[in-house]
Amino acid sequence: MLLNAALHKAIACPHNRAAARHFSHRISTGGNAHSLIGRGASIRLLDAATNYSLLPIRANAFSAVAAAVKEEPAPSPPSPAQEAAAETPFVPTPSRKYKYFQNVEITPAGVAIVRFDNLTKKVNTLSFAVMQEAKSMWETEVHFNSDVKSVVFTSAKKNGFIAGADIFDITGVEDKSTLVPIIEVALTFFLHMKSKNIPLVAAINGPALGGGLEWALWCDYRICTDASSTKMGLPEVKLGFLPGFGGTQNLPALVGVQGGMDMMLTGKDIRPAKAKKMGLVDLVVAPQSLEKVAVETAEGLANGTVKKSRPKKKSLMNRFIEDTPPGQHLMWDKIKKMVDKNTNGKYPAPYAIMECVKYGLSHPNGLDKFKKEREEFAKLAATSESEALIGIFDGMTKMKKHSSEADPINVKKVAVMGAGLMGAGIAQVTAEKGYEVLLKDRDDASLGRGLSYMNDNWGKKQKRRRMTQYQYNLNTSRVTPLSDDTESWKRHFSGADLVIEAVFENLELKRKIIQQVESVTLDHCVFATNTSAIPIGDIAAPGPEVRRPENVVGMHYFSPVPSMPLLEIIPHSGTSEEALATAFAVGTRQGKTCMVVKDVPGFYVNRCLGPILVEVSALVKEGVPLEKLDKAMTNFGMPVGPITLCDEVGVDVAAKVSTYLSNADLGVRMGGGDVSLLSDMVKKGWLGRKSKQGFFTYTGKKGKKIGPEVTSFLKEFNGGKVLDMSETDIQDRIASRLVNEAAKCLEDEIIENPAAGDIGLVFGIGFAPFKGGPFRYLDSVGVSSYVDRMNGFADTLGEQFEPCQLLKDYAASGKKFHG
Repeated sequence: MLLNAALHKAIACPHNRAAARHFSHRISTGGNAHSLIGRGASIRLLDAATNYSLLPIRANAFSAVAAAVKEEPAPSPPSPAQEAAAETPFVPTPSRKYKYFQNVEITPAGVAIVRFDNLTKKVNTLSFAVMQEAKSMWETEVHFNSDVKSVVFTSAKKNGFIAGADIFDITGVEDKSTLVPIIEVALTFFLHMKSKNIPLVAAINGPALGGGLEWALWCDYRICTDASSTKMGLPEVKLGFLPGFGGTQNLPALVGVQGGMDMMLTGKDIRPAKAKKMGLVDLVVAPQSLEKVAVETAEGLANGTVKKSRPKKKSLMNRFIEDTPPGQHLMWDKIKKMVDKNTNGKYPAPYAIMECVKYGLSHPNGLDKFKKEREEFAKLAATSESEALIGIFDGMTKMKKHSSEADPINVKKVAVMGAGLMGAGIAQVTAEKGYEVLLKDRDDASLGRGLSYMNDNWGKKQKRRRMTQYQYNLNTSRVTPLSDDTESWKRHFSGADLVIEAVFENLELKRKIIQQVESVTLDHCVFATNTSAIPIGDIAAPGPEVRRPENVVGMHYFSPVPSMPLLEIIPHSGTSEEALATAFAVGTRQGKTCMVVKDVPGFYVNRCLGPILVEVSALVKEGVPLEKLDKAMTNFGMPVGPITLCDEVGVDVAAKVSTYLSNADLGVRMGGGDVSLLSDMVKKGWLGRKSKQGFFTYTGKKGKKIGPEVTSFLKEFNGGKVLDMSETDIQDRIASRLVNEAAKCLEDEIIENPAAGDIGLVFGIGFAPFKGGPFRYLDSVGVSSYVDRMNGFADTLGEQFEPCQLLKDYAASGKKFHG
């Protein structure tokens, strides 16, 4: 345990011995369940706009390790009626006095029921306009009304309390320093609200995130429902911010410093049971009882029959950790080390959160702690990191809607061909979203492995209380396993609306499967191939095997499918708009961020990956040590270095990617290296982590080193050269190959726009989220200076570094890819 080890070191200091001795029994037995440090919990920073995790994830064939920006799904676009309402000036009427609130209802017992209800959006958000109207509403309806004895804040929307602050209010402020007085106005409102000295109750159903939870934290009592959609959190760190409406002060005061820091540094969602256990809410009720119970509680708080909410009593261990100088010293030291490890110092928001909480602990009285918070918020809002993360979030929002004139078919049943890790993963996310799933493989043994994969994943979710037994049973009941020996498989497939194949990368096999599927399915059935690189046009070429080429489309998932957020959708020249719209609709429902990509070798993500592999081989050939290559790129902001990347995805996979793309249409852009490095390793059986031997030798769960055999092999490959290249040169050589290929994809209309290109590489290969993707990165460093840097490499190293025409044009004109 982290604290236990830290304390044993601290015992060496004489003045700490007594305190350590007093708490040694508590620590050795594990202490309080909410102890972030005492239980050795690891704070994992979430870095961008979804479940943003810095944790490296293994990728599949032709895919790379992703520092997945997996966050809350971006908000759905408003409906036409809501868009019209947003454009129409609000005119108050007696039945609807406010744009963002329903009319305040006051019960005979004096409980004012304030219901959030944004007329212009599907969800409630906190914007500058909402706060201004809230102030007016409070003054008019509540503050000077002596009949009001208590207040219940709830939502009129069935899908949530408040989803958070309106991020585009913040981006719309050019001078970010002016956010300080703007936030102060909001804070003054909350303080004014509290000054009425009546009980305030928050009644939460659905998401209460960001500013929504901060509003609830200003209340005296919090009640939430046990609905599956109910979750609470402060995810501002994902966008490079910190909670700005008092959250850094009010949350730790309620749930303890460790619990509060864990929530704020990870941006994690807290579900009802956990919220009750940690003291974030006081009561959990059924959704249908929420308002009734909230009103009764508000009455009881006003007349004294209900006890006031109090912060949860700390255990002896947590009192030592949070309330004594030696404990605090150990706590902050451990938290900082965790933050350093998970962010590599690249994200300023976690450090600002730490500073705000520390300041509040040392200045508990007065309002200076809130002043510190809003000042830090404004500083973060002006950072390039925040701009980059918001850019990703904005891009995700825009990509949720596919611009197609055709409507998708109504998909009820999805068949998945192939029950390997990829196919089973596709089947899992499909079943979880309510589709009937047919999972088919050649034999029962292969099928059983796929079913075990899904059941194991669902079992882990259930064990971690992320899934109920009912949900587990429901998911498993939606999956029908089939093999070639199942006599009824053809009858089952006849009802499929979409078939997704996830078999080996073999053109002949994929066309044979289409022939098999078309013989048993109806004419409307869409066939999606999960190929990683084979052109969709080749798979769908009309012939004896393919009779309905218009129904064929590419759906390129990334592995592990349940974790990776990106889905490339690739239409060939004959794909119908209906088939394309169907693939997009299903992918979106599966929880994926879908990007439509032109049908070219490697599509987008893997096409950009190819030149990186070639450049890495060139650097190894020149004698750059493997560890230095990895360190340079992790310092650049990648989740793992390129050497570790090859081992994780499989050296055989990397070899196939580089060989395939070298023989494709990239020309000199795949030159300059020697990819026989990879193919020779494959011949030796060095396939990476999966074979316990790649560039590194793997022992146990974490053992990893460069062994003598690899050292000897590399000496033979590069003649024993050792080159002490600067970290900047390594970074620029590798990154420029990637960035240039991304720009070439935009030039050739392989991708739709720079935003899609940014998200594709952030989600697909883990391009540093705090840089915002290749195009925002170019904007930040300057296209002209970057082109000059590439030209310098081209002059000394070769034409593989020649900038594409689009980069040259942007450099000459001074244009930016994003505004």
